[in-house]
Amino acid sequence: MKSVVRLATVDPSESTRSSLKNLLLGIDMVWLAAECSRYEFFLDVVRQTQPDIALVSLDSDAEKALDLIAECTREVPTCSILVISESQEGSLILRAMRNGAREFLNFPLRLEDFMSALDRIRQSSSSANDGTNKASEVVTIAGVAGGIGCTSLAINMGCCLAKNPSNSVVILDLDMTLGDADVWLDIIPDYTIQDVAENIDRLDYSLLKRSLTKHECGVFLLPRPVRVDQRLTINPDELRRFVALLKATFTHLIIDTGKNFSDLDIAAMEVSETVLLITQLDLSCLRNAVRLMQFFEQFDGLLDKIRIVLNRMGIADNEISLNKALETIGRDVYWKLPNDYATMVESRNDGIPLCMQAPRSRLTKSIEALVRTFDNDIGELPEHDEQKKKKLFSFLGSGG
Repeated sequence: MKSVVRLATVDPSESTRSSLKNLLLGIDMVWLAAECSRYEFFLDVVRQTQPDIALVSLDSDAEKALDLIAECTREVPTCSILVISESQEGSLILRAMRNGAREFLNFPLRLEDFMSALDRIRQSSSSANDGTNKASEVVTIAGVAGGIGCTSLAINMGCCLAKNPSNSVVILDLDMTLGDADVWLDIIPDYTIQDVAENIDRLDYSLLKRSLTKHECGVFLLPRPVRVDQRLTINPDELRRFVALLKATFTHLIIDTGKNFSDLDIAAMEVSETVLLITQLDLSCLRNAVRLMQFFEQFDGLLDKIRIVLNRMGIADNEISLNKALETIGRDVYWKLPNDYATMVESRNDGIPLCMQAPRSRLTKSIEALVRTFDNDIGELPEHDEQKKKKLFSFLGSGG
C-alpha cells in the first residue's frame, strides 16, 4: 500500500480508546485524524474530517453504535466502517454488517488482524477506483542451483522498483547461511532477520522500522543472520505474519530464498503473487528445473505462480538450444536476461546496483524491462555520477 489512510475513531470507554490510540499511532501508514468519546457527536466529526475509515467500538452501547454505523454509511458513503467488539454474538455481527460495516474485528485488537482488514478495505476501494491504489506485491526469487544469479536479480529488481518515488520497496534475504544481499548494496546493517525472529511475539511497526536498513537508492533491506551458527527460531506461520506486516507498509516485497527449499522458503512462495525461478541453458540446471516443478506440484496453487527466467543468455557456444530447453521444462519462458559477467561483477564488487553503476548496459535495460511487468510507472533510470564524468571527459583519452 502506498498512501496514508486517514482514520477517525469513536469509543466512549477511556481505557479501550487509549489502547486503540496507542496501537494506531504506531502505524506509519495510518493518520489518526480524529478520536471521539461520544456516539452522538461522531457523525459530525466524520462529516468535518472526511476520514477514509471510521473505527467504531460497539461495547459501550451496541444499539447507539449500530444506529451510528447506519447513519455514517448513509451520510458519508465514501467512509468505510470498521467495527470492533469483545462480543462474538452472530446476530450482533450480522446487524453491524447489514448497517454498513465493512469489517468486524475482535477486541482486544491484534495488529495483524487490523492490518489484514485494512488491506481488504483498501483493495476493495482500489477496485472501485480503477485500481489507483494498488495492493502490495510480493515477488519471490528462487534458483535451480547455487550461483545462478538470484541475489543479483533480487537486488537489482528492488533498486529499479525503488527508483519510482511512488514505490516503497523492501528486500528480504532468506538465504540464512550464505546470503550476501548486504554485500551487493555495500551496507552494514544494524539489525537482521534474527532480531525479528527473537522479537516476533511483540513485533510492531516501531520494531519493524528499526530492523530495516535503507540504501541510498531508496530500497530497504532485511539481511540474513550475521553468524552462520545462529539458529533462526521463526517458523512459517510467523514468517507469513511478518510478510503481512511488510505488505501493509511497502508496495513491493522482493524475497531472495535459500537453495534448500525449506519450509520457510515454501511459505515465502505461497504468500507471493509471483515466483521467479532462475535457470540457465545447461543440462544440470534444466534437470533441476524439472525436478523442482515436480516438487512444487504437492503445494496447492504454487505451480501457477512459477515464472521461468533464463539467466546469462549467450554465456557459451555450447548452450542447450532454447527450443530444447522449452521441451525439457515443459513451460514457456517468462524472461531472458543477457550475459554480462564483467558488468555484474563490477557492480557487486563496488556495492553499487546496476541502475546506478551501469544504467545503459544491456543487462540493466533487460532488468528494467522485467521490472516494468510489475510496475508500469518505471521510467528512464538516471545515470550514476561516475558514468556522466566518464562520458564528459572521454575525449581526453582518445586519439594521438
